[in-house]
Amino acid sequence: MVRDITEGRSTRSIAVELGIGAGNIWQNTGIHYDIAIDGMPFIAAISDERPYIRQTAPFRKQQFDNQAEPGEQSLTGWWLRSQSSFHYGAGIKFYEPAQDESLRFQFNKSKGVDVWEKGQVTLLNDTTQVSTSSVSTSAAKVITANDGTDDIFFIADGTNIKKMSLSTDTPTVSTYTLTTSPHTLDFLAITSNGVKYYAADNARIHTGNLGGSTNDGHLYDLVGPVASVTLGYVKQRLIAGTKAKLYELESTKATTPGGNALPTALYTHPSTDWTWSAIAEGPQAIYAAGYNRTSSSIYKITLDDTTANSLGFPELNVPTVTVDLPVGEQIYAFDVYLGTYAVICTSKGVRVGVVDTNGDISYGPLLFSDAACKSVAFRDKFAYVATTVDGEAGLIRIDLTHTVEDGGLIFPWAWDLVASNTAVGASNVAFLGNTDRAGFVVPGVGFFFEKNTEKVPSGYLQTGFVRYNTLEDKNFKRVVGRGDLTYGSIAIQSRDEDDTLYDVITYSSAVGTPEANISQPSVPKEYLSLKFILSRDASDSTQSPIFTGYQLKSIPATPRNRLIRVPLFCYDVETDKYNVQIGYEDRAYERLGQLETIEQDGDIVTFQDFRVEETFQCLIEEIEFTSLTPPDKRFTGFGGVIQLTIRTV
Repeated sequence: MVRDITEGRSTRSIAVELGIGAGNIWQNTGIHYDIAIDGMPFIAAISDERPYIRQTAPFRKQQFDNQAEPGEQSLTGWWLRSQSSFHYGAGIKFYEPAQDESLRFQFNKSKGVDVWEKGQVTLLNDTTQVSTSSVSTSAAKVITANDGTDDIFFIADGTNIKKMSLSTDTPTVSTYTLTTSPHTLDFLAITSNGVKYYAADNARIHTGNLGGSTNDGHLYDLVGPVASVTLGYVKQRLIAGTKAKLYELESTKATTPGGNALPTALYTHPSTDWTWSAIAEGPQAIYAAGYNRTSSSIYKITLDDTTANSLGFPELNVPTVTVDLPVGEQIYAFDVYLGTYAVICTSKGVRVGVVDTNGDISYGPLLFSDAACKSVAFRDKFAYVATTVDGEAGLIRIDLTHTVEDGGLIFPWAWDLVASNTAVGASNVAFLGNTDRAGFVVPGVGFFFEKNTEKVPSGYLQTGFVRYNTLEDKNFKRVVGRGDLTYGSIAIQSRDEDDTLYDVITYSSAVGTPEANISQPSVPKEYLSLKFILSRDASDSTQSPIFTGYQLKSIPATPRNRLIRVPLFCYDVETDKYNVQIGYEDRAYERLGQLETIEQDGDIVTFQDFRVEETFQCLIEEIEFTSLTPPDKRFTGFGGVIQLTIRTV
C-alpha cells in the first residue's frame, strides 16, 4: 500500500512536515516550528535544565613568542609590533619580521637622518652651497684630490677648472688659468693620478699639476668636436672613451699647443651611436662601461703578461663583455671598490654586483629605482650615489658590508645628504680629499658641500606598514617611542594606506616619551605605518635628538562570532504549541541521521529562529543527542533531545 501525505508508518493518521523549502530555507505552514537548520525544522526543547545559551566565540588564538626580540607575542590582550634598529636600510612596504630576519631592521623610507649606527637614528649634517654655476647636465664634474698641502675638491665647472679647499664651511676657491684663454668649451670629463689632473672638453684633453694653477697644457687632440668623453686613470694608465672608440693614452706624454694626435684605438664599438660613460679598474681587469639607445654593457679588459707596451706595462687584450643590462637601461657611472664590489649607476637606479676571481661581474636587482643615478664615490664601508632624493638633489648611501637577503645581491640603502630647494638630481659626487665630508654637483645650480657640524633642521623616518601577517582589520590604538630628548624633539604621525598623515604626539625634554593614543585613522585598518620626525635643537644647531625605537599596540577588529547552544526535540511523533501533531515511526532516527550528514559536510548553512524572526549563516560546531523517555503524551516513540551548537559566520 502506498501512503499518502496524511499517513504515517503506523495506523495512526497524523500529519507529516508540510512547508516550502527553498534553498535550504524552511517556511512554517501547518506546523509551528521554533528552529530550522539548513531547511530542517525542529521544536525547541528549552527548559531550566536545558537552557538556550548564546555567547561570544573565542577570537584570539593562543600565541607563543618565537621572535628574536622577546615580548612581541608573549603578552595577552594587545597585538604588539616593535623595532629597535634601522640599519638594514630603506625599501620595504610591509614590516613583517616573521617573514625574514632582516625586515626587523628595515623601514620604508627616510630623509635627513643617519640610520647606520645600530640601535639609533640621528639627524644628518646639513649641506651648504659653496659655489654657483650655470653648468649643464653634461658638463658638471668633481673629483677628490690633495694638492700637496690641502684636501681639495677638483671641479670641472663648465668652461673652468677650479680647486676648492674647505677647512671650515667657508670655501677657498682658485681657478686654473688654461692655455686657451678664454676657454670657451665645457669640460666633459675629469680624472687624476693623484699628482696631475686630466680634463677633456669636446676638442682636447688638458693636463696640469694639482698643486698648480697656471700650468695647464694640451695633451691630446680629439679631432673634435666630439659629443662625449670619459676619462679614467686605472692601473697606471690613462684610458679615454670618445665617440665609439676606446684609447690607451700616454699620461706622461709632453703637451703641445694643439695636443698630440690620438693613437690607434684599443677598441671600436660596432654601434656608431655608442657612448662610453665610465672607466674603472678591478684586481684582474680594467672596465669600460657604455650605452646606446637600446643596450648598455660593461667591457672587461685584461692584461697580457707576455708582452709589454712602450712604457713597459703589459699590453691590453681586446675588451670582452662581462655585463649586459636589460634593454632600455643605460649605465651612467660605474666603479669597483676594494676589488670586490661593483656599483652600477643607471638611468633607472643603482645596482650592486660582485667581482669574481676572473674579473667577471655578477650584479643584483635595482636597489633604488625612483630616479636615475649619475655618479658614485666610496668611503669606509659605504658607496655614495648621486641622484634625486625625494624630488631634490642629493645622495643615497649603500652599506656594502652585508646583504639584506642571504645569498642575494640586495644591499641596505637609504637617502643621505640633500641640497634643499633644488629641482634636479645631483650629477657628480666626491669626498673632500681624505676626509669624510661629501660634496656634489647640482647641474645649473652649483656645488654643495656637507657642513662640518651643523645638522639639518629636520628629518624623518617612515616605517613599513604593520599588518601582523594577517589581512584582517585591526584597531591601531597606542604607540610609544624611545630615545634621548636632551636635544631637539621627535614628532610621531600615523599613516594610512592612502599616505594620509595624522599627528599623534611630539616628544621633547619637557614632555618625555609617554605612550600616546592613536586617534586617527578612527576606523579599523588592515595596516598602518608610522612616521617619526626628528628636529634639531632650537638653540644649538649641531645637536640632534636620538631615536632608538618604538612599539605599536593594536587589537584585532575582526567581527565577533557567536556560539549558540539550543536544545531541540527529536521524537517520532511531536506536537507543536497549538497541539498540531506530526510524525511517524522511525522519524526521529531519520532526522538525526540527516542532521549528522549536514554536520559532516562541514559547509555553511542557514539557521532560523522563528521565535524572534532571526536568520543568519552558521557552521555546526557540535551535535549531541540524548535518548530520553518522551516528556509527555505529546511526544511519543524513539527519540530524545539534540543539543545543537552552532557558530555564526
